[in-house]
Amino acid sequence: MNDPAHPKEPSVIKRGGGDPATRGRTTIADGVVEKIAGLAAREVVGVHAMGSGLSRTLGAVRDRVPGGGGTKSGVTRGVKAEVGEVQTALDLEIVVDYGVSIGDVAGAVRENVIAAVERMTGLEVVEVNIAVSDVKLPDEEDEVPESRLQ
Repeated sequence: MNDPAHPKEPSVIKRGGGDPATRGRTTIADGVVEKIAGLAAREVVGVHAMGSGLSRTLGAVRDRVPGGGGTKSGVTRGVKAEVGEVQTALDLEIVVDYGVSIGDVAGAVRENVIAAVERMTGLEVVEVNIAVSDVKLPDEEDEVPESRLQ
């Protein structure tokens, strides 16, 4: 029936399911979060290095051997992330410079890491655990072994 008071409106064909940004799923690998956190932690004044002395030594050797790059790059050394769909938790192992307040450095690392990871990934950082494994003394040499390889 045609009702002159209510003319038939042209049909509108809708395609898709709403906002294109919501169509599909984004997953973020643990390694991505580890890189972001590692770089953010290194930006903090008072952080001398990441990882334990042993992991830094082994990493330096691995970095010098052609094709020896292991699973942890220098950026992610000392960082472990567990990434879920909307949240992440991080464990960091750092070496601090002698004379700094460890509590202040740990707090600054925590703040910088949370801000960087949440801004770049959109994940909620539920915790950042920090283990201080060493203190770098002013007259102490870095633990980078001499390479016997040419």
